[in-house]
Amino acid sequence: MCNLHKLQLFYDFGNFMFKIYPLILCLVIFAKPSLADNSIVVQSTTSTYNSGFYDYILPLMKSETNIMAHVVSVGTGAALKNAANCDGDVIIVHAKNRELEFVKNGNGVNRQNLMYNDFVIIGSKRNPAKINISDDPIKAFSKIYNSSSVFVSRGDDSGTHFKEMSIWRKANLDPTQFSGGWYRETGSGMGTTLNLANGMEAYTLTDRASWIKFNNKKNLDVIAEKDKLLFNQYGITMVNPLKCPNVRLKNTKIFINWLLSEKGQKAIKNFKIKGQQLFFPNAN
Repeated sequence: MCNLHKLQLFYDFGNFMFKIYPLILCLVIFAKPSLADNSIVVQSTTSTYNSGFYDYILPLMKSETNIMAHVVSVGTGAALKNAANCDGDVIIVHAKNRELEFVKNGNGVNRQNLMYNDFVIIGSKRNPAKINISDDPIKAFSKIYNSSSVFVSRGDDSGTHFKEMSIWRKANLDPTQFSGGWYRETGSGMGTTLNLANGMEAYTLTDRASWIKFNNKKNLDVIAEKDKLLFNQYGITMVNPLKCPNVRLKNTKIFINWLLSEKGQKAIKNFKIKGQQLFFPNAN
């Protein structure tokens, strides 16, 4: 009887496992993989990612600190939203007022300057709006508006889009009323927007790093630049661990401290493409 009892238990257990095995298999396949103990998630603007900055600097950091950063490349608005939802450990974006608001709302801790470059106004080499290279951004945008020259906007709530809209506001102009006409909104990243501007021989605003990296410049040129209104500051902020307990506090501190250190700032300074420096370190 004892052996028969054991046999019955074995049979019942095997039948149970057969029934739940598909469920176990699904859980294994679709379970979200956990990050390594030395990892962090960086919510980042697309301009730093597309420039190749992370491909350059993250291996240097890992060799020094053993921290492995996984970068989520989205527009500044999306990066801030993701981080506010506790999806990430640190943000690197370029819209200072929005970053300070992010901290004020309890979503981030200790926003600091990291590096800067500038924006440039790009346009068709034919330059139908007759913009001079020395025109300030307000004058340049006014000429585009008054001539109804095609302008391609990212329209994606990114840092670049935020800067563009701030210039229109300073010029007391609203181009969105002509959306679909001479004012085209792509809802896409900088690379796609530049490609569309090239194809349509249109004007657009871009960060200089993206412009330097961009290769499809057949119909485009820098139309206006080097104005204080085109200053482009990048900041770095830790996601608030009191709001988001999943923040990898130790790793995030190491990551931020290295980028802000003398060694990290020197590495940023040394990042060049086609012999041109893309970002200029200015940690606090």
